[in-house]
This record gives sequence, C-alpha cells and structure tokens, in this order.
Amino acid sequence: MSSSLIPGRWSGLMSAFLLVISYSARAQNEPIKFGVIDSRELTAAPFVNDSAASAVVLCDFGRSRLKGQAGNFQVVFERVTRIKILKKPGYEYATVEIPLYHRDDNQEKVSNLRGFTYNLVNNAVEKTRLETSGVFLEKRTPTINVQKVTLPNVRVGSVVEFAYTLTSDYLFNFQDWTFQRDIPVRWSEYRVSIPSFYRYKILYQGAQAFAVNNTAVGSTNLVLDNKIPSSAGIAGGQTVGTLNISAPTEEHTWALKNVPAFGEEPFMTTAADYVARLDFELTGEQWPDSPYHDLTGTWEKINARLLADEEFGGRLGSHIGFMQDQLQGLATKYPALMDRAAAVREMVMAAVRYDGTDRYYAAEPLRKAFDAHRGTSADVNLLLLAALREAGIPAHPLLLSTRDHGSVSKEYPLLERFNYVAALVPLVDGKDLLLDATEPLLPCGVLPPRCLNRVARLITKKPEDSRWVDLAPALRRVRYQQVALALDAQGGLTGKVHDEHGGYAAAEARARLAGQGEKKYLATATQRHESWTLTKPALTHADNVEKPLVLDYEFTQPAEGATATGPLYLSPLAEFGIGQNPFRREQRDFPVDFGIPQDETLVVSLTLPAGYELAAVPKPVVVELPGGGGRFVCSVAATPGAVMLTSRLSLSQAVYSAAQYPNLREFYRLLLEKQGEKLIIQKKAGS
Repeated sequence: MSSSLIPGRWSGLMSAFLLVISYSARAQNEPIKFGVIDSRELTAAPFVNDSAASAVVLCDFGRSRLKGQAGNFQVVFERVTRIKILKKPGYEYATVEIPLYHRDDNQEKVSNLRGFTYNLVNNAVEKTRLETSGVFLEKRTPTINVQKVTLPNVRVGSVVEFAYTLTSDYLFNFQDWTFQRDIPVRWSEYRVSIPSFYRYKILYQGAQAFAVNNTAVGSTNLVLDNKIPSSAGIAGGQTVGTLNISAPTEEHTWALKNVPAFGEEPFMTTAADYVARLDFELTGEQWPDSPYHDLTGTWEKINARLLADEEFGGRLGSHIGFMQDQLQGLATKYPALMDRAAAVREMVMAAVRYDGTDRYYAAEPLRKAFDAHRGTSADVNLLLLAALREAGIPAHPLLLSTRDHGSVSKEYPLLERFNYVAALVPLVDGKDLLLDATEPLLPCGVLPPRCLNRVARLITKKPEDSRWVDLAPALRRVRYQQVALALDAQGGLTGKVHDEHGGYAAAEARARLAGQGEKKYLATATQRHESWTLTKPALTHADNVEKPLVLDYEFTQPAEGATATGPLYLSPLAEFGIGQNPFRREQRDFPVDFGIPQDETLVVSLTLPAGYELAAVPKPVVVELPGGGGRFVCSVAATPGAVMLTSRLSLSQAVYSAAQYPNLREFYRLLLEKQGEKLIIQKKAGS
C-alpha cells in the first residue's frame, strides 16, 4: 500500500493506548497444521497428473489481524506453506523470500520462523529441521529488505514446509495475498480480521471463482491503558487504570482450490498483473464518538508530496552548476525548442550512463551520479529535467511504471505502483514531447520499450494541472527485407539480401550489435540459413539512430544433388518470414501486449533457371483482424523466367485483449501457412 501517503503511527488519536486485541477468527479450523504431515504426500501416487510441474503447493495458509503494542497498532501476519518437490528444478521452492518494509530505521520483523524438510526413508518419515545457517537478510531496495530462508536436505520427492509471523508497524502495509504461482496450488487460503474503526478497500484480481468466500461479524476485546493528559501537571502521562472496550470486526476468509500454474506467455507485462490475488488499501478510520477520517490518497496529494520530497522535488530544484558551461548559450544555438531539448538530452547521456536500476527518486544528490558517470533511471532523468529547465525549456516529471513492474490503476492513487520517472515538455501545438536519457540507441522523443505501459502521471507545480498521459509509442517496430534470388537447374541458390530494421526494431538490432559485436551479430542474423555461404556483408547507419539499421549481404547455397531431374520446390517467404507462431496455446486469459504496433514487409524476386516455369501461380491472400486490428497481404506475380512474392504484415494495436486472442492466433496460423507454401518449379513443355 502507499507508503508515502499513510502515516504509520496512531498515538495521539486517543487518550488511551491499545495493549491487546483478541479476535474470533482463531476459533476456525485451520487447513494445515505445521509439523504434521501425511506420509502419502511423500509418495509419487498423488502427483501422477502433475508431470509437467517441478513442484506443487499442497497448502498455503495465511492470516492477518491488528493488535496493539506500546500505544500503536501493528499488523500481524502469520503464514504456513507446504510444497511438494517433484523434479530437480523444483529445488528453488525450498528457498523462501520474505519481503520486509523498512523506513527510518524501523523494519518489519519476522518471528517464530521455523521449517522442516520431510523425506520418506525406509518407509518412515524423516524430518530435517531448518537451521539458522539457512537464514540470512538481503538488502533489495532502499525500503525493502528480504529475509531469505533455505530449507535443508531437499531431494526429488521431498516435502518442504515453513512458517513464520511477520509484525509490521505500518498499517498501510496490510499483507496482500497471491493465490496463484508458476506451479500448481492445491489449496490457498487467506483470513483477515479488521476492527470496525479501520476501513480497507479489498481488491480481487482473477478469473477463478472462490472455493470459500465468507464474511462474518466478529468481536474484538480491547484492553486500554487509560492515561492522564500531560496538561494535568506533574501527574500527566501516568496510568490511572484500564478500560475494556468491545468493538465489532469484519472477518473474511477466501480460498481457491486447484489453482493452475500461471505460465509465462509471449508479449506480456509482469505476471503480477494477471495472477489471482488480493490487494488491500487503507482508506479510513473512525474511532468511537469521533467523525470518520478519510485516509484515501489522491493524485493531488501524491503530486504535492513528491515535489516536497528532497529525493524528488529537491533534486529538480537543485543547482546543477557542474553542467553550466555545457548548457550556456544553448538557447541561442538552438532557438527551436525540440532541437534544444535534443541537445540537452545528448549532453546528459554523454555525462551519465544508466546502470539498469529503475527508480523514480534519486537517493543521492545528482552531482554524485554526474561525477561517477553512472546512475539509476531517476539519477539520469531527474538530471535531464533539471538540465532542460536550466536551458529554458519547460519540463515536468512524468511518473510511470515499467512493464516488468506492473500496471497502474487510475482509480487508486498508490505511489508504490510507480518505479520510473521520465520528462515531458509541452509543445505549442498542444502535443507532448516525451523525453528519456537512459537509451542512447533511441532517437529523441522516443521512450524505451520497457516504459510503454499504457499510462503515466504528469507531476506539476500546480496540482490541478497534473493529468494522465497516454504512453502511445512514438514509433512502430518496422522491418523491411528485399531479397533477390537466382535459382539454378540443380536447385542451388545465389542471392542478395537487403535487410532494414526501423523504429523500435532498429534500437533492438543496435542493442544486439553493441552486445554481440559485428561478427557474432552477422552470424546470429543468418543462423536460420546454416547451409548458406555469406559474402560482402555490410552494415549501414550503425551509429545513426535517426535512420534504419541496414544489413546487406550476398550468399550462395549449393544444390543438395548433382542434377535435378524432376520439379524444384522452394518456399522463399518461409526462409525470411517470422518462422513460427508465437501463440501456441488454444486459450489465453490475459491480453497480448506487444507494447508497440508493428509492420513487416518482405519482397522476394526469384529468377528461374532457363527453360523452367511455375507449375501454378499461388493465389493471393488477404487476412484481416476484426475492427481493423491488423492485416496480412500476400501476393505472387509471375512473368516469363521470374517470380515476385510480396508479404506484408501490419499490427495496428499495441495491445490485444484476451477476447481477441483466438482471432490473433488464427491470424498468425494463416500467415505462416501462406508463407510456408511451396512454389513448384518445373521444366517447360518441350524443354
């Protein structure tokens, strides 16, 4: 939940402090008892239908409640999980990660941590206890540490079990719950008990119906420490007795049964956007005899808080004298705003290199990243924003979430859903220029593909000017291939290939070129054609990001036999087409998110051997997705001694819904079927 908007301490709200809360949910039967296992779970028989899985969650049980401690409320979360290991890759599930939020030297705490590994040895259950040597703490981010636990003596067939209690002073961090994993889950259950004086919004994401979904009214007995107000004089603050208060609670139980493993699919954002899960947002409180206190965050509050934060707004207002010499005179040299913005971006990219870490705040002054020539996305882009303003360009921070971080809901103002900042410059024609200085391989005004996650929030000096910004891609992913082939009578081929990558495809190709080097890049680019011999390879515009990256080369492919006696068969489009259908599953329950619209054009001219002709000219085909979502056109034109084949694929949408998936899958099937169609080349009659 939003750590920036909801305070974590509630002392001062009442003259009495809460000491103990008991709650009725404890009376319910639990689906699992730690330390007690059925020996049948250590045999193979119950898992014959799980041959595709490396492990299976037998039971995952959690519960959350509130209690009082030293005048404050705390969230108490208890968990017991049992997992069956089916294959060696499943050993990873014997390592448990427990995220712990921390701020101002106050960290969530783990207690009662325990675990067993169960094995069947000589038909008897052997239990191996978790030792302290298998527990260690890892610093993951400035606000998240991770308690890592590795259970011992794990082998194929083992059952691992762990349990712990997590205590948090942060009421906003009421534990969310994920029912679905990348392995099957037999039973997943979550219970919560919420006193009536706190309100949480509970959000369920998932298509599967609950096996259990119960809500009941319980009761909470509060033992309160009654204190004399400090204003009463020397006795102020002393305890004068206790008060017993009974308050109603909301008791919730949710469970899912036989949850299928969530499988990664091509063209998707993070799995967290789609798995079955529950999220909790603290929205308000109402104490006895007091008015309701709305704690719901707003985008205006987020805007104001960010600008007041030293690690965000403070960096934007910082003096960047260390770049003054470079920025001076830019307005005269580049009077056009877009040209000046591009020049500032080039300066920042030359000064600070992106280190691969995505954040929206800069933990250290920008000068530190400048001197180190390396920094996070926030270091780079907050410096970009400060430099743009120094150069007289009106620029505002653009808050977004990268594709691997997850989606952002416009409805729920949660700062934690963001992890990235870019820059927006408003133009006189009402359009927006979006700027990012982390990717030198992209032209100015184009966001990196990882940022293309639908929407972003503009942060402005006046909160009322803050607004949503559509992250529609500025470019498409474009590829154009022109191939000239010559076929000989024995079935051998010679040819010339002109291969262009434009738009986002150019940036991706340049990244591969930079990472692999030219020799390996050329080998990878033509690895589908193992029997070819390449000559005269040439790369053009490798360093000019404003133009397509072009690869030209010639090749020869000798005939397999000495002399062809019958017809020759050739599928030239298949040699250069997309290769295989990326959508193999019959059903998909979440969108296909390409992130970027795309165009692919392939033109092949084929010169036939003397005395040969096509047995039949393939029919042209046009395949269209409903609603203008995409189009595939393929045509074949034959003239004496030559054939021209043209294939054009256009996907106009960046995202296709789950309902559109069957059409998209069939679209690709028909495309591949046509590209794989063989040309039958035979001798002319009388030749």
